Amino acid sequence: MSNDAPKSAVELVMERLRQQDDAAEPPPLLTDDQKTRIADARRDHDAKVAEAEILFGAKMAVAFEPEARAQLEANHRRDLSQFASSRDKKVAAIRGGQGDS
Repeated sequence: MSNDAPKSAVELVMERLRQQDDAAEPPPLLTDDQKTRIADARRDHDAKVAEAEILFGAKMAVAFEPEARAQLEANHRRDLSQFASSRDKKVAAIRGGQGDS
């Protein structure tokens, strides 16, 4: 058999991906200050989540109606989502060199 055999679709896709990887720039390196600020943003997020979990557990312990429990759960999910969004924006700003947010 020769090496001129037709390539399968998988082989073609893998070849294109390798070409894209070769052409891509490496991600920018972070400074020590950026690493520290990102770690602080993540630590703040973790603290907010821990506090929210404690408060959520306390509220759920005294809520017995299904509607009230469902509302508490929805609020808790919303809060966690907002915390994560805020953290992600801060990290993106720090990585982009936009200073403190």
